[in-house]
Amino acid sequence: MSADLERYISDNALRLFGLSDRSIVNYVIASASSAKSPDALFTSLNASGLPDTADAHQFIAEVYSRAPRKEKHKKDSARKQAEQEAKALRTQKFDYLLEDNAGQSGVVELQGKSSKSKDKKKERHTRKRESDAREWESDEEEHARKRKRSDEDHGRRRDEDEDEDLRMDNLEEEEDEETREERRRLKDLEERDAFAERVKHRDKEKTKRMVEDRSSKGSGGAAAEAAERRRLADDRDARERAMPSLREHSRQEYLTKREMQRIELLRREIADDEALFHGMKKTKREENELARKKELLRLVEERMKINDKYEGYQLPEDYFTEQGKIDKKKKENVLYQRYEDAKPKDDQFTTDVDQWEASQTKNSTFRTGALDKPELVEEYEYVFDESQTIKFVMDATLSGEGTMSAKDKLLQQQIDEAEKRAQTIDDTRKSLPIYQYREQLLEAIQKHQVLIVVAETGSGKTTQLPQYLHEAGYTASGQKVGCTQPRRVAAMSVAARVAEEMGTKVGYEVGYSIRFEDCTSDKTVLKYMTDGMLLREFLTEPDLAGYSALIIDEAHERTLSTDILFALVKDIARFRPELRLLISSATMDAEKFSEYFDDAPVFYVPGRRYPVDIHYTPQPEANYLHAAITTVFQIHTTQPKGDILVFFTGQDEIEAAQENLQETARALGNKIAELMVCPIYANLPSDMQAKIFE
Repeated sequence: MSADLERYISDNALRLFGLSDRSIVNYVIASASSAKSPDALFTSLNASGLPDTADAHQFIAEVYSRAPRKEKHKKDSARKQAEQEAKALRTQKFDYLLEDNAGQSGVVELQGKSSKSKDKKKERHTRKRESDAREWESDEEEHARKRKRSDEDHGRRRDEDEDEDLRMDNLEEEEDEETREERRRLKDLEERDAFAERVKHRDKEKTKRMVEDRSSKGSGGAAAEAAERRRLADDRDARERAMPSLREHSRQEYLTKREMQRIELLRREIADDEALFHGMKKTKREENELARKKELLRLVEERMKINDKYEGYQLPEDYFTEQGKIDKKKKENVLYQRYEDAKPKDDQFTTDVDQWEASQTKNSTFRTGALDKPELVEEYEYVFDESQTIKFVMDATLSGEGTMSAKDKLLQQQIDEAEKRAQTIDDTRKSLPIYQYREQLLEAIQKHQVLIVVAETGSGKTTQLPQYLHEAGYTASGQKVGCTQPRRVAAMSVAARVAEEMGTKVGYEVGYSIRFEDCTSDKTVLKYMTDGMLLREFLTEPDLAGYSALIIDEAHERTLSTDILFALVKDIARFRPELRLLISSATMDAEKFSEYFDDAPVFYVPGRRYPVDIHYTPQPEANYLHAAITTVFQIHTTQPKGDILVFFTGQDEIEAAQENLQETARALGNKIAELMVCPIYANLPSDMQAKIFE
């Protein structure tokens, strides 16, 4: 039965799951054995990749009906019955009693717990009275009685726990798995709530109540206060009666704070004036203003030092609020006020010891007289008298060669910027790895009609090879150099870059041709196009007489259009010896291309412009879309500024990733740097595709 079921699952796994493996067969059998119904089995396998079809439901029904089930055996029931009897036997208590007959002895069960407990209570009270009468009773007997009572309580709790375990075992045998899980869950919740209540009760008992909140009794506490506020908000007359007193109270508190703020501000103004005008001669008005501020500060400080207390006892200020709570600040003031009063004030006299210490400190300190002298301030300052200046009269103006008008300066600035940009582009071209092999590459193209060029990504083969052919004279006779790209975005971006390097606009000497868009003219000598557009040109010009050289770029991607082009250009190259054909690839597997084109030579360009680090995940990700979005934010927050390029399988995933990235970036806000999300796919308009190059 098991072998037939495994064979049946293995035969249908390839059709339903896409692959057939021993682990899948075992997984399906295990799921079917543990499932409670065919629907539960379908839900479990549907999450693993099973489609929702009629064949799948038929497969589920067949597997569920033939899968083995776990059954309860009689041996298990007998074993559990034996365990229950053993537990019941352990719960019974026996003791031995001596009979009158020496030859007879028996085992009798002890009396019930109720009578025994009554006797123990009576005995305990009796002993307590005896202990009051007999003070010589030892502590050891008392400890023995306590230990005996604790042992009895522990045995009683153990019996109750065993009875509870026995009852739960019987209940679990009668219930099914779902009911058992629900009962365990409810029990767990009850135990959790009980534990939380015990902890709350214990904390409440341990908390020391210093002052009882009298506002919470009778009036409902915060609820009563809120109700009173709502009543005032609704009753206009009551609000008008309460507002004057509130305004007066608020004004009094504000004036107290305002007084201290103004005093502190006055101190800072005096300090700033003394620091800014130190060593400088001030006017009479400035001196009077500074003196007025100092006198005002002195009067205010003397007023604050006035002691308003009278000789007699004063009741301490109440540090209880209206709600019955304690004001911590007022309480500290009441507790520490006597220590503050005991401290000597600044204007009080000093003792003889303090005077002697001050004199000894003064005599032992070395001071120089020069440092005590005030700084010398000049009584005058230098000024320029215009009446004493020498007068001149202009006679003539001699024109110079280095002067330019504003228009000429603007033109010269634009010329300098263009030259600087051209110099930067030229330096970038020379830094590419393919520039070192320029002459060797042109010689190989001249000798061989078909050439396989293998170079790393970013070496410059796409942008530099057409320019080398143009500079070598392959476009002198009015023919063009064509370069194919597998994607429209690549054709547009490469054409824009080459046009900038050649110092022209796209559509003149450098152009591109894609579906629904042709950006070329009669002056175009370098033309970038997609594979499909070159196939269309075969329909109008089968021999491609307008091209002197063709470059099939990114040949390693092997699209359908690229494979068709290989066959067509191979036929054209046989009857057009002057045509030069270059197959560009980024992989090292170029021998197959060479064999297809009649053992054409292979030209390798080593080196890459930037280092490339390759990282792999330790294990496959279940949701690669979510993993890609997480990786984007991981790179964006941990790496320096730059661009991130993510490849997806289609338009739907690109739009979903764009939406998730924008929502996450919007939620994070200013916590991360700005992130611009630019989707790009074939159906996107050209102007939106060009945003990634801005």
